[in-house]
Formats: sequence, structure tokens, C-alpha cells
Amino acid sequence: MRDALRLLRLFQPYVGWMLAGVAVNVAVVLANVALLAVSGWFITAMGLAGLGLTTLNYFTPAAAIRGLAVLRTVGRYVERLVTHEATFRLIAGLRVWFYRHLEPLAPARLQHYRGGDLLSRIRADIDSLDNLYLRVVAPTAAALVSSTALVWFMSRFSVPIALLDAAALLAAGVGLPLAARRLGRGPGARAVATRADLRAAVADGVRGLGELDVCGAVAAHAAHVARRSRALADDNRRLARLGAAMTALSGLAAQSALWGALVLAIPLVRSGALTGPDLAMVALFVLASFEAVAPLPLAFGALGETMAAARRIFEVVDAAPAVRDPARPAAVPRRFDLRVRGLGMRYSDDGPWALDGVDLDVPQGGSVGIVGPSGAGKTSLINVLLRFRDYQEGTVEIGGVALRDLDGASVRNLCAVVAQDTHLFNASVRDNLLLARPDASPHDLREALRDAGILDEIEALPQSLDTFVGEAGTRLSGGQARRVAIARALLKDAPILVLDEPTEGLDAASERAVLRALDRLMVGRTTLLVTHRPQALRHVDAVLHLERGPRARPRDLPLVAGMGTTRQGSNT
Repeated sequence: MRDALRLLRLFQPYVGWMLAGVAVNVAVVLANVALLAVSGWFITAMGLAGLGLTTLNYFTPAAAIRGLAVLRTVGRYVERLVTHEATFRLIAGLRVWFYRHLEPLAPARLQHYRGGDLLSRIRADIDSLDNLYLRVVAPTAAALVSSTALVWFMSRFSVPIALLDAAALLAAGVGLPLAARRLGRGPGARAVATRADLRAAVADGVRGLGELDVCGAVAAHAAHVARRSRALADDNRRLARLGAAMTALSGLAAQSALWGALVLAIPLVRSGALTGPDLAMVALFVLASFEAVAPLPLAFGALGETMAAARRIFEVVDAAPAVRDPARPAAVPRRFDLRVRGLGMRYSDDGPWALDGVDLDVPQGGSVGIVGPSGAGKTSLINVLLRFRDYQEGTVEIGGVALRDLDGASVRNLCAVVAQDTHLFNASVRDNLLLARPDASPHDLREALRDAGILDEIEALPQSLDTFVGEAGTRLSGGQARRVAIARALLKDAPILVLDEPTEGLDAASERAVLRALDRLMVGRTTLLVTHRPQALRHVDAVLHLERGPRARPRDLPLVAGMGTTRQGSNT
């Protein structure tokens, strides 16, 4: 209930659309019930009139039937239009809301989630939340209003029949949904978890197929996917059986109410309180009234799945960011030199130190290479400077302003990053470049590509700038992808440049092309270059060597800008 109420609070901006959907739903239900009841009355009255047993005004009921038929058809279309529009708005709003909460968590708080699982939460789990309004909230509200109106109307003819109809509607509209909710909670929650695990396994298998093949683990991974698929199918079968049982019981309640209404109505016909046509109208009215509650058992049976998806969403949203912005951020600095003194950082209160006593000075427009063995803290230092991670000791300043006094967005706006794992979206080259500066003109894009040394290669592609680069840039070579990332950094024109292994994994020719592009990119920018490649160090003014283990003297390098160590046992 707490999760459902929390979701409903998120729906508040769309309450107008939601109420409109409920109102149209009520109109459709009432029109359907009235159409069947009036039709039954009219056909019976026409039969009696044909036998000469009664007279009737033909035109009024005939016009009512035509009007109700048109209202039902148009109303059903409008109801689908309005409720789905409300649903699409809800899902769009939820996705934006989720991304706004997700962004402060990246990357520190998201590193424990598998990529496929996180994608499942972003897409499938949020999409499944449409059931709450479309299949639960709107039908339940419409059922409450419609059932109340129908029982009141029937009480004008017979209070006992109205009470019988009300009792049957309560059984089908309250009892069965609650039972379905209870019975469907376990299979629904398991189905969500299994489906997420299955998606993650499939995504991991596709992306890591080469590694699985090298390790001879393709068959084992396929067997795991098959087991997850069977588990999901089992839970789906349980939910399907539950739905079938609820549908059958709902139909039984409707038929029982119909026979009960006939038992109560026949004596009224004998006494003259009801006419023959009234008997047909009452019987069909009671039967048709169950349209108001018919969707509820199935909807509540699937509610466990919906709430499990909601809890998975809230689990991510409720996570505390690794770095909290100050309540009153300082103004963005006007100069961009970096000063680090006694920097100490670890990933948990009782964990080993990833950085310990690091000192670093980089003048504005200067460049420093950062080297050291794996686990020495190079990535940790970059994460601190980008405000992805907080630190416990020492000071870090940008242009004389303490790093902790700046909000994360402002710090990252000052920085352009070119990393080894450059991410390119499955979009065109143009779209990937415009991420850095959405208002960039075609001339700006070409100039950035030219400065990155890749314009000729991009223009040689089938659609030039509009060529799609594929998932994670697979249609480009490693060197091309890095130079597109450099062009993106040129477009951003940030004063601080962070280069994290920009030439790692490239062949010699690609490395030379990337380094030439980096030379142009580094001009006038405060630059930090993390690298294992000696060739890249020729392009910086000084080198900082990070050592892992007890404090030690730096290795002999051309220029040393500072020295930092990590305590024994660091693994970052």
C-alpha cells in the first residue's frame, strides 16, 4: 500500500487526464448496461405487442437503443484514447523522474548493478507501472461509481434485487480481486525478478560472447539462460491459471446473480409490480452490471508484478548519492589551475586507502601525466576531481575554490573527458557530437572533426555525419571512436581536460593519429593525462607517479609534479 500511494503521488501532475479517463469509462459502462437492458425490454415488449397483449410507443425505445449504441461505440474509442494518453504521459513523466534521480547516483552508486538489470529497471519495470492506472486505478474508480449508480437505479424497481446485485458485485469486485492479489503476489514478484535476471543474462551474453567463447563457457551460459526462461514460463503459467480461475469465478457470480434476480422478480410479475418486459430488463440489467467489475480480478492478480517492479524502481531512487552537493554552492571559479594537498580517499569507512597523501599542482593551461601500476589510485584521483567520489582527507581546489564548495554539475561542466571506454550512442555521428553542444552548427561540427583529424574519414562514410555508428560505436574503429570523442571534447570547449588512457588498445598508427589530435585539444587547457603509454607522456609538462603500497620514492621520470602513495592493500 505504501508503494502504491507513493506511485499515486507521482501521478498528481496528470490527475486531469486520469479523471477524464475514469469519467469516460463510467459513461461507457453505463451505456453498455443500459443498451442491453433496454434492448431486452424492447424485444420482449415487441413480442407481446405482436401477440396483441400490449401496446407500446415504438419510436422512443428504438431511438434510445440507437443512441446508446452510438454512445457505446464512440465512448469506447474515446475511453481508449483518453486512458492511453494518460498512461503515456504517466510513463513519460515517470521515466524523466527516474532519470533525474538516477543521474546523481552515477557512477559510484550504480557500479554494483549489472548493466542488463539496470536497463531492465529503466525500461521494462517503468513500462509495467502503466498497469497501476490503466488496469487498476481507472477500472476500480469506474467500477465504484458505476456499481453505485446501477444498484441505485435497480432499487427503483426492487430493493431486494438491488441488494442481491450489490452483494454479487461486492463478491466479484472486492472479494475476488483481493484473493487474486494475495495469490498473485508471489508469482508476480518472482516473475519480475526472473525477467530482470533473464534480460541481464541475455545482455551480458551478447556483449561478452567473444569472451565466453574463448573461455569455453557459451554452453554453460546458454544453460543458465534456459533455466531462467523455464522459471519465468512457470511463473507466467501460474499467473495465467490464476487469471483463468478468477475469470471463471467472476462469470459464476454474474450467472448466480442473474438466476437470483429471476427468482426474486417472477413473483413481482405475478403480483403485477413488474411487467413482462420489465422482467427481461431486470434480468439483463443485473447480468450486464458485472461489466463494471469484470476487469478487476485479472488486474489485481497482476498487481503483485506491478508492485514488485515499483519496488525495484524505488530501490534505485532511494539510494543516497556518493557525493552530496553543498546547500549553497560557490560561484564557478574564473581561473582553472588545480591544487591538491594531502588527498586521502577510501571507498568505505573501514576499507583500505585508495589515495593517501597525494599532492598535485597543475597551473592553468599546464598538463600533467599520471602514471603508476594498476591499483595505485589513478582512476580514484580522476573520480575525485570529477566529483564522482568524495574524499576523507586533504584539500582539492580549482582556481582557488574548494572542490567541495562546488556542485557536481558545475565541476563537470568545467571538464571535458576523453576516456579509453569512449561511449558512442547508437545514433548518427552528428547526434553523438551534438551531445557536447546542442546548438553547434554544421560548420562547428566539421571544424571539430577537422581539428580531431577525422573529418575526411567521416565524410567518406555512406551518409557522412548522418551515418549511424552502431551500438557502442561498433561501426567505427577504436581510433576513429577516440577521435570522435576528441571532437566532442573540442565542441564542449571546457577549460579542464581529463584524458583517461586515451590511446589504450590502439595500434601504432591509430595511436599517432589520436596523439596528434590530443595535441590540438590540449592547447590552452589544464590537462590531466592518465596513461600507461610512454609515447603519450611526451605530450605533457610533468609527470605524477602514484605508488601502491608503503610510501616510496617516485621512479625516475622526466619531470615530477608531485608524489602520492596508497597504503598497502589498496585495490583501486
